[in-house]
Amino acid sequence: MSPTLTDRWQALTERLDGVGDWLAPLGLRLLLAWEFWESGIEKYRGENWFADIQSSFPFPFNHVPANISWGMATWFEILGALALLFGLGTRFFAFSLLVLTMVATAAVHWPADWMSLSELAKGYAISNEGFGNFKLPLIFAVMLLPLVFRGAGCFSLDALLAKSIGKQAPVRNHDTFAWSLGLFVLGLPLITLMPALGAALVAIAVLLALTSAFLFA
Repeated sequence: MSPTLTDRWQALTERLDGVGDWLAPLGLRLLLAWEFWESGIEKYRGENWFADIQSSFPFPFNHVPANISWGMATWFEILGALALLFGLGTRFFAFSLLVLTMVATAAVHWPADWMSLSELAKGYAISNEGFGNFKLPLIFAVMLLPLVFRGAGCFSLDALLAKSIGKQAPVRNHDTFAWSLGLFVLGLPLITLMPALGAALVAIAVLLALTSAFLFA
């Protein structure tokens, strides 16, 4: 029996999936590593200007001394860039950089005041015309999410370490706790920009986690 068009398409996508496990996360890691490395090195070699915008940082970062915030941002960007480059501790550093990106967006790139989604959309830009300019950090945040959710991919030290300790291929789990964890990953950083929406996602995540614990106790 000759293969159908559906069979041929499935054979094609299976091969793309196989190669994608190696190459898709690698492209994200390399580009993000370069961007965060440049930003971190610029801070390392430059002067601390966080004191000028400390009041714009979201809670609780607005209560952290500017020199501590500056040092944390600098070293998380530098170490995070190296971690993404080599694919080591990728999920942790990708999430850390996601939070850092959201905090920076809230302090520097987010519009000071907006009353509707149409007004907020004006800030989706590179240049600032008085409506914010959060396009670039939002792109970085969206690029970091696949690394948080799917990891560094096969071409990474994370994969090599997992193989060396005999860890089996991960099982894709879509249960209630998985969705709870996913909503938490999305909601926690979002609190810095849209507190009500971020807090709602975190609350739903906690509710789902408690439901999962109750059902499978």
